[in-house]
Amino acid sequence: MRKVPFGESLRIIAQGSMNWRAGRPIVVSFEVTDSCTCYCRHCDHGGPRDMSKDMKPADYKRYMEVLRPVVVQVSGGEPLLRDDLEDVVKNIKSSSGLPYLILVSNWSEMTVDRYKRLRDVGVDEFCVSLDFPDAQRHDDFRGLPGHFDHLGKVIPAAAKLGFDDIVMNNCITAWNIGDINANASKAEEWGVNINFSAYSPWRTACRADFHETPETLVRRWGDVPRRGVAREYFPDRREQLELLDRELARLKERMNSSHWITTNNTTLDATREYFHRGGTPNCKAGLRWLVVTSDGALQPCSMQFKRYGLHEQEKMVKEFTERNTCDQCYVSIRSYLDKSYTQLLTENVAEFFSFKSKAA
Repeated sequence: MRKVPFGESLRIIAQGSMNWRAGRPIVVSFEVTDSCTCYCRHCDHGGPRDMSKDMKPADYKRYMEVLRPVVVQVSGGEPLLRDDLEDVVKNIKSSSGLPYLILVSNWSEMTVDRYKRLRDVGVDEFCVSLDFPDAQRHDDFRGLPGHFDHLGKVIPAAAKLGFDDIVMNNCITAWNIGDINANASKAEEWGVNINFSAYSPWRTACRADFHETPETLVRRWGDVPRRGVAREYFPDRREQLELLDRELARLKERMNSSHWITTNNTTLDATREYFHRGGTPNCKAGLRWLVVTSDGALQPCSMQFKRYGLHEQEKMVKEFTERNTCDQCYVSIRSYLDKSYTQLLTENVAEFFSFKSKAA
């Protein structure tokens, strides 16, 4: 994965340290539209939505001046559906090079030309969804025929430009745990990076896609049959968890000699623990990271729908973060920020920052 140049590295470290101490968010995820080209079975967004109330590009500058995040995710829905996405990026990015800007997209609307335009206006990293290493299952999961074949053409073509800024994201579900390493191999074949995140049943209320043992289910839901819920809705997950452990162990072995698997060991270990426990407590959503909806409301995360105004992050922290008992996700933003300041700083300096100049 591409290293961040020395000057930008120092600015990220300095701004991130100030935000941490001041209680401002490190990461803000701008959901620039709710409309999407896919109908993914693990997501509560899907299909076309009304885009008339989406914030205008100039609005994002005002949000950046107030929130001052170090890292920004631009996501959706599908952000590439916005014809003015380049203008949105321009209003988020400052002349200092901050924030580090990640475009999270399914790439169904991406072309090599648009990839280059988005790079030119300030996108630092392109995070692209990958669920399976083959067309039939990936397209079926995404509800978009031909999607995998499109990725197989445009991603290698963009990767050949040599910027090393494309990262496939594999969201681990009960359906694709046996394909974790096959997905890593597909990313290597396409000449790009890959990271791994965890499915959350909180988004769709579908626990059939989640890895759980009977013990976890009884602890969380009580005696399932007595509650009138069919047993087959809660299948035994022991074998799936064992498969998950084998796949992650193999992945960690490969990471010793690879550069394209970008998820670090501590994040993989915490992701494994999340699935085994059936959740992870002590979430800091609203404080370390937050979401800005397409119409401009602040939310603690994309799965907690308590809305706040632009100047109400402090209120959000008091009302939500300090009382939050939700343990239902370990999504990518959380998994990278759910660490101590020292650990976060050490891992990011070691793994992402370069002490070379931008010219180098």
